[in-house]
Amino acid sequence: MPKTLLTIGTRKGAFILESEDRRDWTLRGPYCEGWPVYHAIYDPTTGSIYAAAASEWHGSTIWQSPDLGETWDQSSEGLTYGDDDGRKISKVSTLARAGDRLLVGVEAPGIFESRDNGKTWSLLSTLSGQHGSEEWDDPANQPPGHLGISGFVTDTDDTDRFFAIVQGVGAFETEDGGTNWTPRNRGLRRDWPADYEDVGFCVHKLVRSPQDGQRMYQQNHVGMHRSDDGGESWTEITEGLPGDFGFPAAVHPHDRDTFYVIPVDGGHGRTMHDGKATVYRTRDAGSSWQPMRKGLPQEDAHLGVLRQAMVIDTHDVPGLYFGTSTGQVFASPDEGDTWNEIAGYLPGISSVDVAVLD
Repeated sequence: MPKTLLTIGTRKGAFILESEDRRDWTLRGPYCEGWPVYHAIYDPTTGSIYAAAASEWHGSTIWQSPDLGETWDQSSEGLTYGDDDGRKISKVSTLARAGDRLLVGVEAPGIFESRDNGKTWSLLSTLSGQHGSEEWDDPANQPPGHLGISGFVTDTDDTDRFFAIVQGVGAFETEDGGTNWTPRNRGLRRDWPADYEDVGFCVHKLVRSPQDGQRMYQQNHVGMHRSDDGGESWTEITEGLPGDFGFPAAVHPHDRDTFYVIPVDGGHGRTMHDGKATVYRTRDAGSSWQPMRKGLPQEDAHLGVLRQAMVIDTHDVPGLYFGTSTGQVFASPDEGDTWNEIAGYLPGISSVDVAVLD
């Protein structure tokens, strides 16, 4: 049976969970010498694990392990705006593979690329010229906790086409590898004034169906949304959920109409509603929602889950996984029907990624 590999990014390094049957798990780590790891991914192109790490003391870097965690190297060569630029890189926050390029999103908002599998980096784009870019390029507008470019969605059929999220501004798409960008926020809701119609939205997590590239979903600061035209327009699908705020989202690998979210209290607590750990699933593209709780703690479970911390695997019956800001990892081997805690007492979890290895 194929091995299932989870790579976990935490406030104090990276961890690996692996299983032959998705029920018994082995934990390894910590890796990356205790650095805060914002995003850790397995890259099927190279078979490497990459970890985006940023420290107040040591700066920002990308760690790489070519052998599933046995050995690690790091490089930040080229990962800078330069001494003459008022913008500084305060953190590296998200990673993605796009063809022969490895992408990393940073704060202040910008995208760097590596064409040598993480050894060196060069600036690809700051999305300059977009509405609002003058504000996000201002060094004074880097509040604590800001991620800059907080997520990517790539296209395996067209490696020059991908989405990038600018935190607090919206989603943008490029069709030419990062030279030109188009805002993709039409139909989204916002509960605050904005200077422009096409930006000023807070997209938390964006996902695309592997079965239908036109079908996309997002978890937003104000609601869950679906697109049926590749992100060109959005329809809200929040009704039936306990709130309109949350961070993570995942789409079923074999069914474009099945989508998962974890709503949380939109106030300062940002934990699951009523102290009940719950993942919500729709099987009809958001027309209705079902709470998935079996095996999850249902009393005094004030858990938070960040935007990169829920993921689904590609088995015939997919498994779903999420990590919490208090260090627990929960897994479901049956599409969310039942759950088990497979790791606890980890540092606060920033990201969970999954790979199925033959």
